Amino acid sequence: MAYSWSVLLLTTALITLVLVNCEESSVKPSYETVACFGCQTRFRPCCGGAISNYFRRSQFENVFSNRNSLEVDAHEVGFWDYQSFITASADYQPYGFGTTYRKLLGMKELAAFLAHVATKTSCGSKVATKEPLACGLCYNKEMNSSSYYCDEQYKSTYPCTPGVAYYGRGALPIYWNYNYGEASRALKVDLLNHPEYIEQNATLAFKVAIWRWMTPVKKHQPSAHDVFIGHWKPTKNDTLAKRVPGFGTTMNVLYGDLVCGQDDNEFMNNIISHYLYYLDLVGVGQEEAGPQELLSCSQQGFEGGYNDTQSYSCRQCVLDRLMEILFSWNRI
Repeated sequence: MAYSWSVLLLTTALITLVLVNCEESSVKPSYETVACFGCQTRFRPCCGGAISNYFRRSQFENVFSNRNSLEVDAHEVGFWDYQSFITASADYQPYGFGTTYRKLLGMKELAAFLAHVATKTSCGSKVATKEPLACGLCYNKEMNSSSYYCDEQYKSTYPCTPGVAYYGRGALPIYWNYNYGEASRALKVDLLNHPEYIEQNATLAFKVAIWRWMTPVKKHQPSAHDVFIGHWKPTKNDTLAKRVPGFGTTMNVLYGDLVCGQDDNEFMNNIISHYLYYLDLVGVGQEEAGPQELLSCSQQGFEGGYNDTQSYSCRQCVLDRLMEILFSWNRI
C-alpha cells in the first residue's frame, strides 16, 4: 500500500511539473518545424533516440537482401547500404522520423517508409528465384526514361536547366523540375542544376526520400509522416472521403488517384504486402498493422478536404508518457 501511494504521489508531482514548465507550440506539416512537436522539457521528449538503436544492419540486410543480385542487369550493385540510410535519417530523427513517441511506432513507420521505397525501386519481377518482397533498392533512378519532366509553369521559380532531365531519382523517386527545386531549397543542395547528384550519393538519395516522406506534396495537405503517426486529424470531409490516419492514407498523399480510389489494384496491394512483410522482418509483426480500412486506400477520395495538421501539445505528449510509466509501475 505504501509503495502504491509513493508511486501515485511521485506521478502527481511529475504531472504538475510538466503542466507548469512545458512549452507549447503548434506544428506545421513539414520538415522545417520545431523539433518533435515543440516538446521541450527535462523529461524524455516525444521523439528521441536514434533509429540505429533498434534498426540494425542485419535487419536492413534482411529487408533488402536481393538488392545486389547479379541476376538483374543495369542496376546499381553496391550503391545502397545501411550506413547511408542511418546517416540520412539522422537529420530527420529530431523531427520524429522513426522516433516518434515509442519504439513500436518508430519501427512501424520505418516499415511503412521502406515499403514505399521497395516498391518504387524493386526488381522483383526480374529475380525469379528469390523472394520478390526482398527485391527493393535495385535501382537509384528511373530506367530508360525519354521524358525531361520540365514544367514551364515554374520557369520563374524553378527554371529547367538546358539539357537536364528531371526523371525519377532516389529511394523514393522525385520527378519534375519543381520537385527538384523544392528539394534543393530544403536540403541546400543544387539539385535543380545537378539532379545527377542523387544517383551519385546514396546518403543524398535516402535523404531526398525521407524529405519527401516528411514534407506535404501539396498545400493544405499533410505529409505521409503526419498521416501515419496520427499527427494529422481528419475533418468531416476527410471522414466522408474515407481518409483516416494510417498506412492507407500515406499512399493517398504520395500517389493520389494513381493508386487510390481505384478499388483493389495490383500496385496498391503490392505496397501493402511489402509493409506487412517488413513488419515481420523488423520484429513488430503483421498483427500490429491494424484493420484493412487502415491499410487500404481503395475507397478513399483523393482531392479536397484535407485539413492542415493540427497541433499535438507538449503537455499531452508528456502526460501520455507519464501515464504509460504509471501503468507499467502498477504491473510490477
